[in-house]
This record gives sequence, C-alpha cells and structure tokens, in this order.
Amino acid sequence: MSCLTKLSEMAAVSAFLQAGAPRPYPAHYMDTAMQTYKDVCKNMVLAERCALLSAEILKSQGKYSDAATLLIKMTSEDSDLRSALLLEQAAHCFINMRNPMVRKFAFHMILAGHRFSKAGQRRHALRSYCQAMQVYKDRGWSLAEDHINFTIGRQSFTLHKPKDAVTAFRQILTNGSRQTATQQGAFLREYLYVYKPLVSVSLLPHLPLPCINSSATRVYFGRERRLAEGEKQAATHVSLDQEYDQDLAAMWCQLEEQLVASANRGIVPVNFLPTQFCLNSKTDNLRNPLAVVEEPIIVEVMFRNPLKVSLALSKLSLLWRFTPYSPSEEKTTEELAGETITNEETLARLQLLPHRTGQLNIVGVVYYLAAASSGEIVLHKKRINYSGCFFNATLTQSVNFLTSTGQQKMDTMMVYGRQDLKIQGPRLNQTKEDKMSVQHGPDRRLNPIITPPMPLMEVFFLQFPTALLCGEIRKAYVEFCNVSGVALSGLRVSSTHPDFFTFGSQATTPLTPLSPTSAENCSAYKTLATPLQPDFVATEMLVSAEDFSQPSGVMEIPLNGNMLQPGESTQLPLWLRGPDQEGVHEINFLFYYESTEKGNKISHRVLRHTVFICASRSLSVQASACRSSASHHSLDNKGNCGTLVFIDVENINTSEAGVREFHIVQVSSSSQHWRLHKCINPGEDNGLLHMELKCEDVFFFLFQLTSGIELIFLLYSSTSKKFTLIISSFTPCGDFFFRCCQTSHQSNIASSKTSSSSKSQTSVPTEDRISDVANIIKKCNELDLNLIVIWKAYVVEDNKQLILEGQLHVALQTIGKECSSLTLKEEAQEMVLLKFKSELPPPVVLPSADLSQLIKTNLHYPETYTHPFVQDSLCVVPVTLTLSNCSLAQVDVIIDLRHKSTSPESLDVHSSFSWVGQTQYKLQLKPQEELCLTLRACFLKAGVYNLNTLRIFAKPIEQGTMCETSHQTASPALIIINNA
Repeated sequence: MSCLTKLSEMAAVSAFLQAGAPRPYPAHYMDTAMQTYKDVCKNMVLAERCALLSAEILKSQGKYSDAATLLIKMTSEDSDLRSALLLEQAAHCFINMRNPMVRKFAFHMILAGHRFSKAGQRRHALRSYCQAMQVYKDRGWSLAEDHINFTIGRQSFTLHKPKDAVTAFRQILTNGSRQTATQQGAFLREYLYVYKPLVSVSLLPHLPLPCINSSATRVYFGRERRLAEGEKQAATHVSLDQEYDQDLAAMWCQLEEQLVASANRGIVPVNFLPTQFCLNSKTDNLRNPLAVVEEPIIVEVMFRNPLKVSLALSKLSLLWRFTPYSPSEEKTTEELAGETITNEETLARLQLLPHRTGQLNIVGVVYYLAAASSGEIVLHKKRINYSGCFFNATLTQSVNFLTSTGQQKMDTMMVYGRQDLKIQGPRLNQTKEDKMSVQHGPDRRLNPIITPPMPLMEVFFLQFPTALLCGEIRKAYVEFCNVSGVALSGLRVSSTHPDFFTFGSQATTPLTPLSPTSAENCSAYKTLATPLQPDFVATEMLVSAEDFSQPSGVMEIPLNGNMLQPGESTQLPLWLRGPDQEGVHEINFLFYYESTEKGNKISHRVLRHTVFICASRSLSVQASACRSSASHHSLDNKGNCGTLVFIDVENINTSEAGVREFHIVQVSSSSQHWRLHKCINPGEDNGLLHMELKCEDVFFFLFQLTSGIELIFLLYSSTSKKFTLIISSFTPCGDFFFRCCQTSHQSNIASSKTSSSSKSQTSVPTEDRISDVANIIKKCNELDLNLIVIWKAYVVEDNKQLILEGQLHVALQTIGKECSSLTLKEEAQEMVLLKFKSELPPPVVLPSADLSQLIKTNLHYPETYTHPFVQDSLCVVPVTLTLSNCSLAQVDVIIDLRHKSTSPESLDVHSSFSWVGQTQYKLQLKPQEELCLTLRACFLKAGVYNLNTLRIFAKPIEQGTMCETSHQTASPALIIINNA
C-alpha cells in the first residue's frame, strides 16, 4: 500500500512537471496519496509533505480556493503548531485569490493566532492578530475588535511591549463598546494593571478615561456670590449654575454701554469690550480674558464615562503654565478631590488663585484613575504654591470614604496621568480661502492675562419686596461693600426698568424729614405742614429739571466723597415703585464702578442683579382737558386762558382680598406752561375709594402762565385735602415722575420715527401744505401737562393693618384727548398688500375737526333781564362775543348770526329771538389775539332763551377750507327775559 501511494504521488508530480502535457494536473492522485498516508499508514509527516506539495502546485496554477481547502483538511488537534502553520497558509490563499476574500483571511489568521498561542509561539500569535486587526478595524464589528485588541494587549505585555499593550487596551476603553459591565470591568482592570508600570518610566502619560468634552469647558473669573446673610439679600450676579442666554448677554452689553458712555461724557471708547464673567463655547473667545490678582479662576471640566462600570477619580488638579514675563515652565498642582463616574456626564470645578501678574495658560487636567464600586472614593487634600500661583481644586459632588482595606485595594489599581484640554475655536468663514477649506480661529478662554489688583464690590438689599401694587411706593435699603484692597469710585447703576427705583439726589433729598408726620407714619414722601384751605387752592413750587435728569437712564449713586475705601461699606435708601402693568416683571440692575488707580487694563467693573416683582392692580386714572367757557374776568385775573381738567379715579383692585380701601391724598401737576388753580368739586367722601365705591370724579381748573418760564424749570402745583402737603418735587415723588416721563418720551420718539419713515415713502407736494396746517392745529391743542395722583391704601396682612402709598402719572398732551395711567397693550397690525398705481389722484382736503379748536368763543351777557313789554314790544339786550385765537398763526374768521339752532338741548327753551344789526362778520385774528364784538339780541316776549345759535367758521390763512368752531356743542347759553 505504501508503494502504491508513493507511485500515485510521483505520478501526479510527473504530470505537473511534464511540459505541454495534454492532460491536466491529476489532483485526485495527491488526494488519494494524502488520505492513504494519513489513514492507512498513520504517517502524518508524509501526509503533510504531500499536502504542502499539492498546495504549492495548486497555487502555481491559480487554484487558491482548492489549495486553502486542502490545507484546512490537514488541521487537527494533535499538533497546535502544525495546525497554526496550515491555517496561516490557508489564510494567505484566501487573500491571494483573484477576488480576495479578506474576511476569510482575517478569520483564519485569528484561528492561526489562537493555535500559535496554544503552541507557545507568542510572537507569531501577536503577528497573526495584528494582521487580522487590519481587516476588522473601523468596520463596526465592535465585539470582534474588542476581542482582538484584548488579545493583542495581553500578548504585547507578555512580550514586554507595554506601549503597544496600552495602545491596544486604550482602543477597548475609548471605543463605543457593547460589552457587558462585567466584561468592561475586566478590561479596565487589565488596562490599569498594564498601564501602571508605564507610569513610572514616562512623565505624565495620557489617560484614555474618562472622556473630556473640551468644547464644553467653562471658565469663570471672580468669586462665587455669597449667600444671603440674615435679612440681607445678596446680588444675584453671575454663577456657573446659570445657563448662557444670547438675548440676556446682549441686554447686559447694552446696559454696560450706557454706563460706559455716561462715565466718558456720552462717548463709548473705541476699545470698549463688554465684561464676560463666564466663558463658554458661545462667547467671544478671540481675545485673552483678563483676570485679577488674588481673585479665583474657576475652570469647569465636563467628564464623560463611556463605560458601564464606575471610574474613580482622585486628586484632580490642573496642569498650567505661568509666565511672569520670563521663560515658561510647566507645572501641575495637586489638590482635593474625588469623583465616581458611572456611564454619565459629570462636571468638575477646579479653582486657581493667582498671586502675581503675568500670562497664565491652562494646559490640561491631571488625576488618579481607578476602578471602583459606585460611591467609593478616596479624598486627599494638598496645596502647592508655585510661581506666585496658588491652586485650589474642588468638586461639586458628594464624596464617600473607603476603609483601610479598600484603600489598599484601590492603591494597587490606581494610575496617574493627564489629559490635555484642546479647545477648537469657531470655524472661519470670512475670506474665500476660509470658505473653501475648514479652518478654525483661536479660542483663548484658557489663556487669561493676570492684571494688577482691582476693587471688588458686593451689594446687599434689605427689606426688598417681591410683590407690589401698581404704582406703590416702597422704601428699601441697599448696602455697598468694598471687599478688596483698592478704593472704588464712580458708582453708577443702569436698569432695564429705570422708572422702577431711585436713590434720589443730594439736591432733592433732605437729610431730615420736613415734618414729624412723615417720620411717625413711616411715609416714603416728604411732607410739609400747611394751613387749612377749604377751597383747595393749589400750592406752587418752582423746580429745576436738571435736578432729576438722568442721561440714558443711568443713575449716579451718591457716596461720601464719591469714593468707597477698602473694607468700607455704606447703606443708602432705595425707593421702589410698582410697575404700571400687572403681572410678573423681570427687572435687571447693572452696577458700575471704577478703580481710583488709573492705567489698568481693566478700566471698570460691573455687578449684575436680577429681581422678579409681582405687580397687582391698584387704581386707574382717566384724565381729559377742555377749554373753559367762563369769562376771563371772573377768574381773579390770574391768567388769560383757563382750562378744565376732568379726573376719573377707579378702583380696579378686585382680586386682592387684603386691600380694604384707597384714599386719594393729593393731586399735583407739573408743566412749563400751566398750573393748577383750584379743585372745583372734590368728592364728598373725602376721596375714599372702598371696594364697593368704584370711582370718583374730580375737577380742577388750570391757568395758563402769563410770564414765560425758562425751559429748564417746571412749575409744580399741588392740591391736598389734608393739613399736610406732600412735596411732590422732592424724592421720591419727583424722581419717579421724571423717570416715567423720560421712559414715555423715548417710546414716543421711537414710534414717531417709525411713522415718519413709513409716511416719507408716499409723500406728495400737496401734503406739505397739509402738514403745515396740522402743525398749527397741533400747537394750538398742545397742553403739556402732567398729573401726579398720590394715594394711600389700607391693607390687612397677617391680622395687621398696613398703610401703603403710591402714585400714578397721567400725561395730558392734547386738549380734548382722554389719557389713562394704564398703558394699553399694542395689538399686532395685519399685513396689507402693497399696491402700485401709475398716478395718484390729488387728495381731497377736507376740513379737519381739529380746526374747530383754533378759536375759543365766550358770550358775556346778563343772566336775567327785565323789560316792560307792555310799553315796548321789542326787547334788545347787548351781548359781548369774545374771540380768542388759540393758535400761533393768523386765522380768518366768519361769524354768521342767521343760523337757527336745531339741537335737542335748545328745543326745550324759546328760540323765537333774532340778532339785529350786522348779521355776518369777516375778521382776521393775529396769533394769540383776543377780540370783543358787541352784538344785539332782540326778544318779543318773556321767557328763557338760548343765545348759542350763532355759527363761527375759522381757518388758517394758508388753507382754503373753513371749519365751524366747536362752541355749538357746548352747553346752552341761557338768558331769562322777565316782563316788568
């Protein structure tokens, strides 16, 4: 049998070696010989020789698939080394095929590596696994990759290749592994065991765990805000717990610009940059941030554990480089810490405290890494002072302690390493090269410049309310503390609601109350004792507007000497006024201060504070004005033009059960041209507004000032129903009035700009004449009067009665137009389709109803007239008609006496009378001119007659259309004719 087998083998080889043989290679001869050697002769050496020889013949003919099959048949469990060689050769057959079968190659290389490992051939096993890894890498076969990397790591460590072993284990831990928690724990322990010898020979090697999200790193400059101390409420300022908001950042930047402009005479410096307390991926990080000596720098690092097992971090510290204008060095500082992370994201906050000026570069984080059970951690604490910088690291998580046994166990599995913080800046998109390629700008949030000492201020609020009535005045206190070693000056404040608060001023705030009444009642207002005035005649006071003016809503805070020394604190009163609209209001304060030492890189510092105020309804004040028809000789000769003001006060507080009643204490006015004269008919209930009594009407008479007052002064006039008069020109009443006027004036300017820009697009030459007439009418009807209604409310809270004070403002700008203290909500306007026309027809100029306000008329006549009709059947009564031009332009007037009134009011009285003499007049009145005409009315019998039957037309000289005056709509002018 052996001879026959050898003959078959030699016949197959001879057929292969015969050149140009017509017969193909007889592979079945080799298969028969190999099978006989293996099964019958039991000679594996000859069988292997036959298989290798046949495989080489098949490969030379390109039959790699048959060769691989032949080699795989020869594998067995008898010899691991022989099987490993055959599997490796079979794998190479798969890779050398015309269509390479790479996955079969990798699979058989892994099988070969496994048999090499069993045979003790570790180098060949490592080589086989490394070749297989080239195929499986980055193909998404994570489980296969983990197995191969784990084997490579073990084999490399056995062959004394620690770096290769660490690299392989790193791949297991950093990739998205889908292994079970038990398997991941085994991988982690193997990695720590392999990694620990490498730490002793390498300086701070890089650790793969946990993962650090460098772009989410935040840097906070300054101390964290102090919590409230007793009744003191600390300013909210900025903290790392707050989320970044782009809109809020823009709002704070706008407030800071206002403060900087106020401190620099209305000009914002070219190099102005808004203050950034907390830097993140959304802030502007193109420039090096500025930090201050002896003020901490807090770095928040986000760690992420990709595994399902816990990671124990201890002795976290920052790796930083400090350059005090000398060659730089790199140093690590160790400190506190410990944190257990289990398949989650955790924030660690590390703190630096610089002692010298220079350049600081934060490079990365160093820490000890260990595998621990959930919650188990070791806490150490150490401080190192280096290059003038002191490091202090803390973590914002709870930490547990291990026993001594657990401590020893953890020490054996703990490694020390680093991770760098590499932050990529925003992508550049300015030039063409930037758009065509992917380029990123710098991000310097981790490279602060340490500057010389600066003042540091803390602000506390006392008795600060959280809820107010609309218009309520409340007195609180604010405390400013300088906690640094440098004096501060130039203290200012700006707010999104400048009409919400005031500090007053030294010119308008006396040191002591003017009367003991205000002190006894704890009133926020300054009062003055006055004698009893039964007719409620107004008290006048001339005030300079400059005492209250605050440019751009910025308020300077009065300090002694305009300076706050190191360690000093001062407490100032702060008056608050509830917003005019009900609801919850977010009010932001921004405090500004400077250092007394000039020349620093940081020119100023700011402090933020945000409060929420809930405003409830109180009163609603409706006011309107109309010209008085009374004779100017009957008003004590105190002016040449009178006006009636109607005030309607309504209690709209229906939801607050604790509010018992409201009192109208005083009404004050402020104007450059008008003053209150007297209260005509005050309410009979002493101005008391109960919950049942909804409203009260009050009428006042105004006088126009004859002598012109300079524009910088305002005349305050007040009427009070009490023996004490509130000085409405002092703080806080005057401050809030001016601030509310300033806010409304700015909104009016913005709305006027919008309307003018929209009208300018459709302007035609005809509108110029219309605008001139409109300006004349507008100036004629201008009133420019501001009313201040001061009230008191009695509130029951916690079985105690409280007295609340407040004030509401109404701005009367036009005669005949009703104004309210409540601001109306603007409704969204519907979009209108834009239509284009070739030619616009000339507009039809209609007489405006406002033209009736050009002329003011008064009829002066006796109320009763006695005439003997028996002796003389005609009764002629002289009537004086007074015409007053209320405008600043010349006016054409036509008087028609032929008109008979048909109004419903005049039908109840006799109308059978006639005007005798000239029945039509054409006059021309100069600006502000007053003219008297003598008319004669003829009556035929006794009775009550309405003289208000004449028609008066007026127009400016430039206009061609007349308009009838509005005196026809006034009350009837009744005269009683008696028979003697």
